[in-house]
Amino acid sequence: MEAFVKDYDKVIKKQRTLENNDPLDRLINIVNEAKDKIRADPSSVSASLSALGKTIKTVSSGISEEHKELQSALSKYSKAIDKKFTGDMIAAINPHAFDNKENILRNTIAMHFIRQGNFEIGDTFAREAGLTLPESMRHKFMEMFEIVEALKANNLEPALEWSTRHRHELEKRSSVLEFKLHRQRYLQLLEANIKEDAIAYAKQNFGYFGTRHTQEIMRLMGCILFFDRIKSSPYADLIAPNANADIQHMFTRDFCSLIGLSCESPLYVSVTVGTQAMPTIIKMASIMKAKKTEWSQQSELPVEINLTDDTKFHSIFACPVSKEQATDENPPMMMACGHVICKESLLKLSRSVPNGRLKCPYCPAESMSSQAKNVYF
Repeated sequence: MEAFVKDYDKVIKKQRTLENNDPLDRLINIVNEAKDKIRADPSSVSASLSALGKTIKTVSSGISEEHKELQSALSKYSKAIDKKFTGDMIAAINPHAFDNKENILRNTIAMHFIRQGNFEIGDTFAREAGLTLPESMRHKFMEMFEIVEALKANNLEPALEWSTRHRHELEKRSSVLEFKLHRQRYLQLLEANIKEDAIAYAKQNFGYFGTRHTQEIMRLMGCILFFDRIKSSPYADLIAPNANADIQHMFTRDFCSLIGLSCESPLYVSVTVGTQAMPTIIKMASIMKAKKTEWSQQSELPVEINLTDDTKFHSIFACPVSKEQATDENPPMMMACGHVICKESLLKLSRSVPNGRLKCPYCPAESMSSQAKNVYF
């Protein structure tokens, strides 16, 4: 990948060089200089036009060379990508994945636009696709983006008002959003050198959070003594440059959580997961094609796909006996000893013993299959 990054940097560098030294601006300046010279000395028209023609020809030639260099860099970059990524993506695609699910796909796309704040595009798409989007959901996301825009402008009041209004729901989810917003407002007052107002604000708002955030509140109050040199003090972490972005993300996550949605849209997560999984799936498909074999299990893959933590939403249990993933029909069962296997494996083990007392595959304990209990992840 380092070679791609270097080629990409070359393209960007040449493009920025052209942008910073716009060829059209150069030509316009040359023509204007010639006009001013002719206006000042009308008798020099012939000589000025002759010099102008030569200058324009020289500049045009230079511009042409600069564009040739840019096109050459782009061509090399494109060829390098084509040479490296030769996998056949068609082999990893299931053409029937969305059969009879067109409306679900269209609704997912429309809601993605709404969740990104592109309300006009989402409404247009929904109208042309013949969909009816929930008006209540649209209004909720409009409210969310209004608050996010206020946060971007360092205006915490709308977010504070929302978090106070939903205090009990947020506390049930162990959210610290409201305290973080008060913390950020307190630090804003200190940065504006309004220490008296900051202390008054702390007295008014920090008391409610005293039992849960005692240590952090103590640090916030102690940092007042060092605020004129806080960057070199033990409290430097309190004014982290990404604090505002973190609060925006926290607010978006908690807002979506309260209306029963994940922080990211399903379309975004699906595309992200597909991008991460595609190289492995393409490789698997090419191997299976070479061996002339097919994968018969429709609901799972023959290889493990390593996903990032932010794209994992459901705990998955794989039976240590059968190596198969648990399903609603074949749920995980915990035996009396505490070890867990899938229901089908449990039934097979119980059928293999005459007295019904089966031995755990992982410890010497014996138990009846009827003693096993369903486990919910």
